[in-house]
Amino acid sequence: MVRNQNIKKWIALPAVLAGILVLSACSNNSQPTDHQGHDMGNMTEAKPVSDQPKPMSASGDSAMEVLTGNTFTLTAKESMLHLDNNTMKTAWTYNGTVPGPQLRVKQGETIKVVLKNELPEPVTIHWHGVPVPNNMDGIPGVTQNAVKPGESFTYQFKVDVPGTYWYHSHQNGVVQVDKGLYGSLVVEPKDQQPVDKDYTLVLDEWMQDESMAGMSHGGGQADMNMSNSNSNSNSNSNASHSNMNMSNSSNSHSNMNMGSSDKPMSDAEMMPLMYTIFSANGKTGSAIQPLKVKEGEKVRIRLVNAGFLSHKLNLQGHEYKIVATDGQPINNPPLVSGQLLNIAPGERYDIEFVANKPGSWLLEERSSNPGAKSLAVPIIYEGSENVAPTSETGDLPLVDITKYGEAAKSNFSLDGKYDIEYTMDLNTEMSNREMAFTINGKTFPNTPPLNVKEGDLVKVKLVNKSPKDLHPMHLHGHFFQVLSKNGQPISGSPLVKDTLNLLPGEEYVVSFKADNPGDWMFHCHDLGHASQGMMSEVKYEGFKPDFTIDPTVNNMPE
Repeated sequence: MVRNQNIKKWIALPAVLAGILVLSACSNNSQPTDHQGHDMGNMTEAKPVSDQPKPMSASGDSAMEVLTGNTFTLTAKESMLHLDNNTMKTAWTYNGTVPGPQLRVKQGETIKVVLKNELPEPVTIHWHGVPVPNNMDGIPGVTQNAVKPGESFTYQFKVDVPGTYWYHSHQNGVVQVDKGLYGSLVVEPKDQQPVDKDYTLVLDEWMQDESMAGMSHGGGQADMNMSNSNSNSNSNSNASHSNMNMSNSSNSHSNMNMGSSDKPMSDAEMMPLMYTIFSANGKTGSAIQPLKVKEGEKVRIRLVNAGFLSHKLNLQGHEYKIVATDGQPINNPPLVSGQLLNIAPGERYDIEFVANKPGSWLLEERSSNPGAKSLAVPIIYEGSENVAPTSETGDLPLVDITKYGEAAKSNFSLDGKYDIEYTMDLNTEMSNREMAFTINGKTFPNTPPLNVKEGDLVKVKLVNKSPKDLHPMHLHGHFFQVLSKNGQPISGSPLVKDTLNLLPGEEYVVSFKADNPGDWMFHCHDLGHASQGMMSEVKYEGFKPDFTIDPTVNNMPE
């Protein structure tokens, strides 16, 4: 039985499935950020918020806000945000923008972030990928109580590990992250290698038509009778993004096989049909702000996937190196060209290239998803501002990150001695027309935890038994090393990650050291899958949380 019977989610059908479009999506006027010589100073106080959501310009003439220093305030509040000049959505935000401001900090510093909640529901901040102390991890009911409306909570921790990370709410995350509660975090290394341009792109997807937003999830298969739908979008709708059986829809598109009551669509098939607007830093299509470069410059692009779908990206006209994944460096990365970089939910990839091909180019999605063409980021050389870049076509292979880079000595090996060995079988199951995403046949909170002692060396086998669904598995509080894929040892650079994407049928072996005491989530970062059961915990022997659960908060850790 799936636990989260009160799960909330915006849900809708794409425009081709509904007679009337309700054009709304989430965005802001942010653009990719050039950090050179750019010091925004500390953000210690948020501006007052009026009772009504604040509209934002769709012109895109101001950059993503970058906050530096070591003391910040992030205010969770509602804002009217623009995806482009024609599409807007009421979003939930940190400091009024989607994404929220980038926090750019120095390795070794202790930072303090005050979260203020001006939303009607409790919220938190989870520091995705950052090995924080357990009581700073932002998991409602596990590491803290969610922050009630009108209240605040202070996160304080040392940032020891440099890299590209992100932050987002972990309270009812399937809804709150989808509404826009996320931002990026960059920890600059002490020995940072300089680049001329350093851009961050936070990727996401949005629904175009929200006429089905009033549907109730009820912990199981969604009621898809469109004749009863309310075209007035409701941001507090009780709806899941996953369980849509569309066989009873009276006006579904004739060319779409939406499944039957016996064989409903898989989540992997359905989600791209729902989320048809792709965005970079809250803009889509022609509203996406260009990355401006000069010939000869060294350019770094930090890619963060905050959405529900994987994105396959092609950098036109240039060879590039994948210098880091999930913030951790790749050893001796070779140049890549003519291959797609696949970024799964929760993952980050840093790429670098030399701007040696003057003109106008695109960093573009090259998948078969309906929204793919809306994700195309212009790369414009100085002097080529009036030249419009064009999309490319044709099939390209994917970069295999398990074979990328150069092998080197690492902390773990397949034949090493381990204190704990554990298998996580990931699956999609149906029971009484209810869809569940399971670990070892169970759904959270009934999934068996991985019990460890401090200092244990842990080996975990991850197996995706779902017929069609992808599972990007994220471990809180630790990095793990990927040792093998489908029975074959990793042949490229030592691969250290916190989020690992498993395609159907794939099997990986990973390992980590239990060196950060606490109760830690280990879950799928397709948050719909997590909310429907695909969550577990790594629990340290003898650890006791330092907070008392408040039953009035309605903590929702999914």
